[in-house]
Formats: sequence, C-alpha cells, structure tokens
Amino acid sequence: MKIICVGRNYAAHARELGNEVPEDPVIFLKPSTALLQEGDSFHYPSFTSDLHYEAELVLRIGKKGRNISASDALHYVDAITVGIDFTARDVQAALKAKGLPWEKAKAWDQAAIVGNWHPMRTGPVHFSMTKNATMVQEGDTELMIFSFDHLLAHISVFFSLEPGDLIFTGTPAGVGPCVTGDVLEGFLEGQSVFTLNIHA
Repeated sequence: MKIICVGRNYAAHARELGNEVPEDPVIFLKPSTALLQEGDSFHYPSFTSDLHYEAELVLRIGKKGRNISASDALHYVDAITVGIDFTARDVQAALKAKGLPWEKAKAWDQAAIVGNWHPMRTGPVHFSMTKNATMVQEGDTELMIFSFDHLLAHISVFFSLEPGDLIFTGTPAGVGPCVTGDVLEGFLEGQSVFTLNIHA
C-alpha cells in the first residue's frame, strides 16, 4: 500500500501559502508507515513546534491499473472518506529554503489520518473539518483545480495503482496550526467520519 498525495489542488489554498496555482498536478508520496492505524493514538511530533492540519478527500483504490483513461478512472476507486495530511510547517519551510525535498515534514509516522470509508459516489462531494467544534475548513470537489478523473489518469501514468492505495486529493483553504489537546473532527456530506485527539 502506498499513499499518493496531491498538493495545491485548490486555488485559494495555493494562494494562502504564497504558492503559484499549478498547471499540472503536484504529486508527492507518503510511505505506508505514515498512516495512523485504527485504535492508535495520535501524538504531537517532538521534532516540530508548528504542526498544521490539512483536511482532504481521500480515495481508496479497489483494483490495479496503469495508464488509465479519465473516462474510466472512477471505476478504479471503491471508497471515499476525509483524512488529514499533517505537515510540520517549520520543518518544511527550512527544507524548502535550502531547495531540499520535504518528506521529513510530510511523510513521518502517523502523518496521514483517514476516516471511516463510504462507498464512492458520483456528483459533487462536500467535506469539512472542525477544530474544537469550530469550523476551520470546508471543501467541495467543484472547487478542485484537477478533478478526481484527471488526477487518477495523471497519477497512473507514473505510478501503478494497486488495491488499497490511498489518494489524498488536496486541501482547501483554511489550513492552520494545532496543539496538544486540540480535537479535530472530519465530515463527509455532513456526516462525521473521524474524531482525532492530539496527545502530547
């Protein structure tokens, strides 16, 4: 299982971090060890003092595919949920300033959270996340720069998709810091799919 992530897939989010809006999908990977396992607690990493949440729609691949067409792409997805792509923002900034890869800021153990899985659906999909019961992020597939179809077709040119692979499809505006004691809750079409407590 691999975790494939899409960066800057909402124009407002790209702008809020001072990045250019991309012309092609921005892709990076997380190892399987980055996924928080069911039943495990999430702990604030010791190597950062600026941990940021990034809520995203996450697709789960259901069958193997390579060089798939956009028109056929969603047949390779068997479930959808909301997850968090955590970022150690201070670590990322230091690495980017030196022109270095920033996996250490994105791909560490427990840096990827996924909620309860739901059957894949057609049409627009809305999701949101609260921090301590206050809404901090809202997103909609209609606001994505690159659609699910486009992303899956593009990714499959470079990486074979296999059952169990996860695709984090990008975060909307509203990313921000979190601290020990915060409670993050993700919603898919208004239904809670995860509640995450941040422990010391």
